[in-house]
Amino acid sequence: MTISLEVSEGVGTILLDRPPMNALDIATQDRLRELAVEATDRADVRAVIIYGGEKVFAAGADIKEMQTMDHAAMVARSRALQDAFTAVARIPKPVVAAITGYALGGGCELALCADYRIAADNAKLGQPEILLGLIPGAGGTQRLSRLVGPSKAKDLIFTGRMVKADEALALGLVDRVVPAAEVYEQAHAWAAKLAQGPAIALRAAKECVDAGLEADIDTGLTIERNWFAGLFATEDRERGMRSFVEEGPGKAKFV
Repeated sequence: MTISLEVSEGVGTILLDRPPMNALDIATQDRLRELAVEATDRADVRAVIIYGGEKVFAAGADIKEMQTMDHAAMVARSRALQDAFTAVARIPKPVVAAITGYALGGGCELALCADYRIAADNAKLGQPEILLGLIPGAGGTQRLSRLVGPSKAKDLIFTGRMVKADEALALGLVDRVVPAAEVYEQAHAWAAKLAQGPAIALRAAKECVDAGLEADIDTGLTIERNWFAGLFATEDRERGMRSFVEEGPGKAKFV
């Protein structure tokens, strides 16, 4: 298996395992989509980590495989490529990318699909597709520009340059930089904490932010208002408010 889903105590880890560089070939892309759907559907998965192992997150697409494809072949394939990554972005649960080593091209685009990114201090990220005479094709032109802003995204996409972890942090491309040996541990701590949270409210929060960013503010406020009111029908809301009144903030046990 080049990619797997391992679940423990509410946390699902989508683990890339295609040595030496976790290149994302077609089979891996298709399996990624399947596992994203599985993580979405499984009630025992409350939060998700995307991880490539201790040495490398993912160095990009399988260039040797892509080299054999002509225009017609990529027209037929490009939608499935994007759909695989979009399936990760639409997991309705908190998702954190644990980034070690290289996260380039498709690897960087996969990290962009997470809600939060924790990078090793030796990580290097980038969108080098321009150096192949291409552009990012798995969401990079869209998700990167929404995350860091259009001018910073264009700099990375136009030049194809790699950025080290400290610059990635300054750009807003990653959210936390930690020693390499601590990347998975800290990502797991982030995910495990949220796995104990109110699942429906977390889903609502993610949908409100993501869908709201794609709409005008009035539409975004409508999405928020509907979810906000709807959460009053949940047992978690009852538990959260009762615990706050009786015990103070932060002590509720959610179902």
